[in-house]
Amino acid sequence: MDKLYRIVIIDDDEYSADNLCLELKKYNRLSVVGIARNGFNGKKLLDKVRPDLLFLDVELLDMKGMELLDQIKGSMTWNMQIVFYTAYDKYMIHAIREAAFDYLLKPVDGKELEGIISRFMKKVTEEISASFVIPPRVYADGEHTFMISTPTNDLRILRTIDIGYFRYNSERKLWEVILNNTTPLLLKKNTTADHIKGYDSCFVQIHQSYIINVNYLMMIKENRCVMFPPFENVTELQVSKKYKKEYRTSFIFCESLIYHFIIT
Repeated sequence: MDKLYRIVIIDDDEYSADNLCLELKKYNRLSVVGIARNGFNGKKLLDKVRPDLLFLDVELLDMKGMELLDQIKGSMTWNMQIVFYTAYDKYMIHAIREAAFDYLLKPVDGKELEGIISRFMKKVTEEISASFVIPPRVYADGEHTFMISTPTNDLRILRTIDIGYFRYNSERKLWEVILNNTTPLLLKKNTTADHIKGYDSCFVQIHQSYIINVNYLMMIKENRCVMFPPFENVTELQVSKKYKKEYRTSFIFCESLIYHFIIT
């Protein structure tokens, strides 16, 4: 079955939002999963549903669409395309500079929307092809390798044994991998937390910005991960409430870690 792409609309104009929603229903691979009438609720909705495509009004009641975009950039760890949506074309240049995927004027023109959806589908198809990962290779001693791509499209083969954790770089808006013998290595733009966790079962998310290699975990003390060497001096790995259930489940079924599962 083809993937269904999730869409969120943030627009304080009820008529315009409903009209756009109606137009989007013509596309069988798209699903509008939520509509927000202001930036505050829109931000909460985005964090909850993590859509693939966002139609964002430039002029909201409580803030500018640009302001909302600035607020979510640091916490947006999934891949989402943004279409600015407004009746005022004076914002077009600013939107492009803010790296919007596209720009749609009100009232919605069916042909313009069709062009945007066509470009969106082409982009996600290309990204899926580009994100192909060679399945992990298992050595006799249990060591795995997998391939990743950097922002410059360089391919690298990594071993799980060399990785301490992954960290979301909020300044670069990219995930990076922390290795035991080199400087952090940035991953390509469309790499998500789910992609990283799919590399190997030993990678467990403990925070929105951190995914650890549980093979290096010694204990969890006061919600902080204490790691084995060479990562014993790392202090930033805090476990958030949101991911407690996930790491508890992972550790329960990982017999090699039962003796290190200490939470105080």
